[in-house]
Amino acid sequence: AAEAIEETERMLNVYADFCRDALAIPVVRGRKTESDKFAGAVATYAIEAMMHDGKALQAGTSHYFGDGFAKAFGIQFTDKDNTQHYPHQTSWGMTTRMIGAIIMVHGDDNGLVLPPKVAPIQLAIIPIAQHKPGVLDKANALYESLKTKFRVKLDDTDNSPGWKFSQYEMQGVPLRLEIGPKDIEQNQCVLVRRDTREKIFVSLDNLEGEIEKALQAVHDGLYERAL
Repeated sequence: AAEAIEETERMLNVYADFCRDALAIPVVRGRKTESDKFAGAVATYAIEAMMHDGKALQAGTSHYFGDGFAKAFGIQFTDKDNTQHYPHQTSWGMTTRMIGAIIMVHGDDNGLVLPPKVAPIQLAIIPIAQHKPGVLDKANALYESLKTKFRVKLDDTDNSPGWKFSQYEMQGVPLRLEIGPKDIEQNQCVLVRRDTREKIFVSLDNLEGEIEKALQAVHDGLYERAL
């Protein structure tokens, strides 16, 4: 029983650490009241995340069942002394509710705002004036050099840059990279953060390092705002 309770509490801390370190979501963790615990459980532990409207979302639960469910369903095991016992059981696991938490904690009026560590696209490369000589070549070269380090998408469609900006803002992409003829002349590009829309002019010579710093800054900024 003691080991099962310890596992239940340990998993709750795994939830909370994952929310902080991967999802940039601060949570309150604790034990649910007797009236609010899972039916049939001895104890239910939960993490609660705060939404924009001030409501708390039960974002993940970890239950200690004791041996009640084992007895109800006739589940037994034989120990090393060849004696049968009812196991003490736990139940835990994150569900799609966590996707809702990400949307409701970080999203804004322009759409999703995704934490960099779980964003399907971390960086969207947008060529500016891509019809001009050399622009698409440079954008492709950047894509090839960055795709092994980050989850990158190069948008070389004929849609306007403004359309593309809105598209990737709505999708919650943490960083946007803009590269145009003037940037190429100055050996630089522009990084734009999704959370603050801050523009950062960076040298192409140190681009990987600057992207890493910017992604971490987005994560930290999202966490602090949610906190």
